[in-house]
This record gives sequence, C-alpha cells and structure tokens, in this order.
Amino acid sequence: MKSSPKNTDLERKSLLSTLWVFVLLNMVYADILGMLRPGYLDFLDQMSQQLTGSTVLFFALFMEVAIAMILLSRALAYNANRWAHFIAIPLTILWVVVPALMPSLGETTPLSYVFFASIEVVTMVFMFGYVWQWPQSESKYNQIR
Repeated sequence: MKSSPKNTDLERKSLLSTLWVFVLLNMVYADILGMLRPGYLDFLDQMSQQLTGSTVLFFALFMEVAIAMILLSRALAYNANRWAHFIAIPLTILWVVVPALMPSLGETTPLSYVFFASIEVVTMVFMFGYVWQWPQSESKYNQIR
C-alpha cells in the first residue's frame, strides 16, 4: 500500500526528529564517557572556576540547537523546517568537531570521542542530504505541521 503525500511528510518529520534524538544521545554519552578519563573531573573543576556565565550560556545555546531540533523537526512547516535544518546541522557539526580539535589535558582526543563524533557527523550529513532532497510537493498537504 502506497503512502499518501501527507503520511510521507509526517514520516519524514518523524525520522528527522528521531535522528536528532540519536545524535543527542551520542553527544551525551560521549561526554559521560569522557568524564571517566583519569584527571578529567579535576580538569573540569579547574575550568569551571575560569568560565564566565556568558561562556556557559554560549555552550548552552549551542547544545539547545540539537535539543530544539527534536521538536522543531516535527512542528515546523516545510520551508521553516528545511531552513532550520540547514542552519542547525552545520552549527551542530561545528559543536561536535571543534572540541575534537582542541583536546583537553594536553592529550590527544580520546578514541571514544572520535568514535561518537564520527557517528554524529555521518548522521547529520545524512540528515542534510535527506532535507535537501525533501520534495516540496510532499509538504503542500501538511502546511500546519
């Protein structure tokens, strides 16, 4: 049985939202595993004393991009949805890649971080292509959602 255009649009939004959950879970778990490195908690304690409230807010805003996309993927209409993805995906890729290029504790980037970051980036590149190929004709049946 062939899906109607409305169902296809809803399925696309659902998949995008699910992929954002997948990316976010990988980000969180990479951070959790990173805390298991010897000396990392001491390093965080030192850094937390040097960070300003503005810096922490900046980090929170970057993290919120991925969190918000879980909801926005489902809620936004076609054009807004595509633009949100075209902005959020590159920003989130930067958020994932930049820390890998600036390892803490004078060490190389942990392999676990490289592993998770690779999965996150590949997923987001797939998402970008998936949104890029999103035909407008699908969305005309679902302008509200």
